[in-house]
Amino acid sequence: MTTTAAASGTFKIGGDLEVTRLGYGAMRILGAGVWGEPKDRDEVLRVLRRLPELGVDLIDTADAYGPFISEDLIREALHPYGKTVVATKGGFTRQGPNQWSPVGRPAYLRQSVEMSRRRLGVETIDLYQLHRIDPNEDREAQFAELKTFQDEGLVRHLGLSEVTVEEIEAARSVFAVTTVQNRFNLADRTSEDVLDYCTREGIGFIPWFPLAAGDLAKPGGAAAEIAAAHGATTGQVALAWLLARSPVMLPIPGTSTVQHLDENVAAAELRLSEDEVARLQAAA
Repeated sequence: MTTTAAASGTFKIGGDLEVTRLGYGAMRILGAGVWGEPKDRDEVLRVLRRLPELGVDLIDTADAYGPFISEDLIREALHPYGKTVVATKGGFTRQGPNQWSPVGRPAYLRQSVEMSRRRLGVETIDLYQLHRIDPNEDREAQFAELKTFQDEGLVRHLGLSEVTVEEIEAARSVFAVTTVQNRFNLADRTSEDVLDYCTREGIGFIPWFPLAAGDLAKPGGAAAEIAAAHGATTGQVALAWLLARSPVMLPIPGTSTVQHLDENVAAAELRLSEDEVARLQAAA
């Protein structure tokens, strides 16, 4: 019997938008450097169409992925989306493979949200996230523009990406922050304070690059030994640890193959013991 993401449990974004906790990140469906068309477009479309079959109903993307191509592929594969929640992000520009520049001018953010609505084929974006706070622009103006999008019905919920606790609190004075997307995994726990804050406040925490385990995945490492004990992969252990770490955790592992997608989703039913969780926590 195929494992589905339902085994990961659910979380209500903003208290009313319920999703399975194990989602999907649509950054890896593109060319090298998150730039251009995918190497195998047909396989990518199969991956996207497999998501509802596996109970994965939270897809995270961004207009900068491609740029634009990720949103286009998601629409081609899944529109109309039914129960699938498509979250996207704006505020990054692209100049080439692996090149990213934040732009937070209100006029540019408005262009970004309008174009994402068009590409995704929706009137209202379920979750819209500021990809980065532009340090060269007034952050209050960026936050105010996002709130305007919400007031106008262009977006349902708002989130942030790569932020500190202080920045979250500053944004919360303008709009309800329903998700925070920071890099977090077994090997990189720099945002632990942000995760703890989100856990206390009931804010969804979306860890990007969730499969990384670093040295813990090497022979003799904690993740490798625990994986062997469960007949699992180290990536599955990394996801299971994230899900156990906090009830607001919403991992979004990405892949461009159906086989790897099925493998990732199988982590939803992997249950680590308290001792295993503690061992992984201590082995940073």
